[in-house]
Amino acid sequence: MRRFVVAIALLLAAGTMVSAQLPPQPPPVASPLGQGNEEERAACHPDVMRYCKQILKDNQDADVFAILNCLQTNRPKISNACRQVLASHGV
Repeated sequence: MRRFVVAIALLLAAGTMVSAQLPPQPPPVASPLGQGNEEERAACHPDVMRYCKQILKDNQDADVFAILNCLQTNRPKISNACRQVLASHGV
């Protein structure tokens, strides 16, 4: 039993030393699309409210990617101004 405890202690110590030698992780990357500037948000706001209302209703903190997916799904129906915003971001 004593050997078992010593073996566990050694494994835990080795694991701690190995993880201490790993380089620090970079901070999370923000969405490449971001939230857009004020004009871009204004251009797409009516389309989001019209076509993505259910996403906002289901999740008050809907993420950018859920809304973007909704706009892409409804791309033929969204306004030209919002289509231009999406295109300017390479979407």
